Amino acid sequence: MRAIVIDDSRLARNELKRLLKEFDSLQVIGEAANVDEAKEKIESEKPDIIFLDIQMPGKTGFQLLEELETIPDVIFTTAYDEYALKAFEYNALDYLQKPVQSDRLAGAISKVAERREKKKMALHESDFMTANDQVFVKDGERCWFVQLSEVRLFEVDGNYTKVIFEEHKPMIPRTLNYLETRLDPKTFFRANRQQIINLKWVEKIEPWFSGSIKIYMKGGHEVDVSRRQTQRFKELMSF
Repeated sequence: MRAIVIDDSRLARNELKRLLKEFDSLQVIGEAANVDEAKEKIESEKPDIIFLDIQMPGKTGFQLLEELETIPDVIFTTAYDEYALKAFEYNALDYLQKPVQSDRLAGAISKVAERREKKKMALHESDFMTANDQVFVKDGERCWFVQLSEVRLFEVDGNYTKVIFEEHKPMIPRTLNYLETRLDPKTFFRANRQQIINLKWVEKIEPWFSGSIKIYMKGGHEVDVSRRQTQRFKELMSF
């Protein structure tokens, strides 16, 4: 696993890197002292995991995650305990208080390895769910058995994801990152951090700001495609 250590304290970064040397399965490929530097390194290096401080000059660790389009596995490392609940709202795998203890660190890294193994197994077993597959969706007391071809888009809503089809918008306790690993990329496209769209429901495409595009879906939804995903969209849909 490839990791980046993000902390405004050089001493804290060095101490964590020292502890991480004990884990043969993990390689520290970079470090950053602030959010802007971290964002650049994450986008260029694409690490599997980040060790992230929360309180940093300028922007917080939470703000970094909100700016990223693709979020690696996250382990928070902080001197404060009052952010623990919020950290798990961001799907953090663990929350380690400084000074980081080696046994707690080992447990956190084990969680990352376990999650990665489950993702690999899901990919191997599923070979992606296609538009022809049907899925069971339950939201409260209501249930649906819906064909994926009828789902126009998936959209983040807090800790849940909306499944939008017909006039329905049930919520499921799955992250968009997880759904992206299960859905056929030939049909379902990650437009931005908040939405995955069904390409068969695209009605119109227009150029948008700074080289990005806006997609108009059948049924009335408008989706702003991020600049990075705009390039991927063009590559996917071109000869």
